[in-house]
Amino acid sequence: MAWPAALALMLGLVCLAMLIGLPVAFAFFLTNIVGAVVFLGGENGIMSFIRGSMASIANFNLAPVPLFLVMGDILLRSGMAFRAIDAIDRLILRVPGRLSVVAVSGGTIFSALSGSTIATTAMLGQSLLPEMLRRGYHPSMAMGPIMAIGGVDMLIPPSALTVLLGSLAGISITGLLIGGIVPGLMLSAIFVGYIVARAVMNPGLAPSDHATDEVTGLARWRPFVVHVVPLIAIFAFVVWAMAGGWATPTEAAALGAAGTMVAAAAYGRLSVANLMKALHGTVAISGTILFIIIGATTFSQVLSFSGAINGMVGLITGMGYPTTVVIVGMMLILIFLGCFIDQVSMMLITLPFFMPLVVALNINQIWFGVLFLLCMQLGLLTPPFGLLLFTMKGVAPPSITMQQVYAAAMPYVYFGLLMIGLILVYPGIATFLPRSVAN
Repeated sequence: MAWPAALALMLGLVCLAMLIGLPVAFAFFLTNIVGAVVFLGGENGIMSFIRGSMASIANFNLAPVPLFLVMGDILLRSGMAFRAIDAIDRLILRVPGRLSVVAVSGGTIFSALSGSTIATTAMLGQSLLPEMLRRGYHPSMAMGPIMAIGGVDMLIPPSALTVLLGSLAGISITGLLIGGIVPGLMLSAIFVGYIVARAVMNPGLAPSDHATDEVTGLARWRPFVVHVVPLIAIFAFVVWAMAGGWATPTEAAALGAAGTMVAAAAYGRLSVANLMKALHGTVAISGTILFIIIGATTFSQVLSFSGAINGMVGLITGMGYPTTVVIVGMMLILIFLGCFIDQVSMMLITLPFFMPLVVALNINQIWFGVLFLLCMQLGLLTPPFGLLLFTMKGVAPPSITMQQVYAAAMPYVYFGLLMIGLILVYPGIATFLPRSVAN
């Protein structure tokens, strides 16, 4: 079978299966079985499919996924995350759009210990959104920062999706985790600047709030030192362990998970019930992710054997387009897909084609990986099917419409596009820190 026909068969089956409502993992499994029979030869193809499936999850590099997830789950179930938000709320005073700034600042810190973007948005939405609306904040000023910083969670380590991307794409997981730090912090700073500027130009969007002005001195700083500094220390330790080269991402994730449990126990918030709920939730999510990985890895193998990947790479490289044009084209495809499908599906569908191109064109893989993460982050916020949009709608009051949620997210989508442009023009934003660590 010619490679265009093989490509059409495999991609067409996956898309058709997902369109009729099959879960992502089952869509890939069905496609892989057909591909194994057609391209790998009947029964022998099925046996190769089974062996490849088992090998795909027997991978030590995937171990950080559940460990990063359990860190965030313990923070939520123990109440440590909410105490940290309260401490930041007390520390930030006399700033236009104060509670929106608290959402971004607190979300950035929580992102440094949570492996889940949805968990960050849900936590901030439950803890801050009702109070912001009660104090007269415009819905866009209340919901936008919460959704935006939830997306940044994907960039700032630890991030389960970053580990998954690195594992599926064959990119250094340590380099990718560290490479997302600077873009993530830059986005947080841009969000704060936008919130303050918008509140200054139109004070009605975020009424002045001096409810905590009377808190001064030690009473103001003590909650930050007690509830936030230890969490920052855990994040710094995890990154330092990876950057220093004396701990693999898996070992660093294990240290971070242990540190989070120790901190929760020290605060008297680590009950057996909370720990079991966190572990149960982590097992459920991790099992789903690993099941999807089985389908995705085998999909790549079948595509490669069919000749579709080599044919596609040869076609594109033979056209002689500049590398920048190829990268921009890949980013546009990712942004388009992000409007309609989830982030894991984006990786599974595109990586088998994108990574051979990246290798063939000698593109810096960490740079490409950070750009890929930014496109996935945009997909969380872009209508009509961004996951964080629906997460926000789920925790918002019934009076909030889906159109209001879309409108609140759009300014932050533009900032994400701006960051992609900056990294395309100045790759060092993504590569400087990993390169410095490697040296």
